[in-house]
Amino acid sequence: MQDVYDDLALEGTELADLVAGLTPGEWAAATPATSWTVRHQVAHLAYVSRLVRLAVSDAGAFAAGAAPLREDFRSGMDARLAEYVAEPVPALLRRWAEERAAAEKGLAALKRRDLVPWPAEPLPASVLAAVALTELFAHGQDIRDGLGRPRALTDRIGHIVFLGTRTRDLAYRTRGLRPPAEPFRFELTAPSGDLWAFGPPDAGQRIAGPARDFCLLVTRRRHRGDLALSAFGTEADQWLDIAQTYVGPPGGGRAPQ
Repeated sequence: MQDVYDDLALEGTELADLVAGLTPGEWAAATPATSWTVRHQVAHLAYVSRLVRLAVSDAGAFAAGAAPLREDFRSGMDARLAEYVAEPVPALLRRWAEERAAAEKGLAALKRRDLVPWPAEPLPASVLAAVALTELFAHGQDIRDGLGRPRALTDRIGHIVFLGTRTRDLAYRTRGLRPPAEPFRFELTAPSGDLWAFGPPDAGQRIAGPARDFCLLVTRRRHRGDLALSAFGTEADQWLDIAQTYVGPPGGGRAPQ
């Protein structure tokens, strides 16, 4: 798989280049997330970049900043988001760029397995980089959907696939459910045509299909009915309805198109 730190920087630069040239009307365009405009999406990414920067550079400041999220994820996130949304667009873009660059530099300076604090639990630095890349992918998809802009995917999404398989149990715990004891097998086709496989080859529960569709599913950016994913086994089929990579409430997801 490609280097997650390089891919994180590339994904951030690509999205930043897209929004840099938007008109005031495009910044105010609605996105699929209820009541969120393009401006809200970028504000959210700037805030997440700040959390990553603090996580890799100042554990005490991170703990203080993440405390509202642990108490009430939704209200804590909304309160911080308002601060970023209120900034003029040039200041918001500058702040996002600075936070993103500092977060990328801090992550790359760590050993891949160094544990870094995060709201749910400490994560290895390389996994947190995959989390940050997944945030860019997910909210970048919202921005592109709101603007009607297509995207060309590369094998950078391999890190999102990895995260989606690693966080299989998160979907159950978020909903107060007990995760299955049996591991799943994932067989997903990369944009390049390579096959990415995770889990025991003889697992009774299996999910297969395009990696692109898997990423859209686990970030809850598309309804499973609109994706070419196949589930073999009752538990695998149930998981396709609840999969998510992120900490916090799952939300309503996307309606079928």
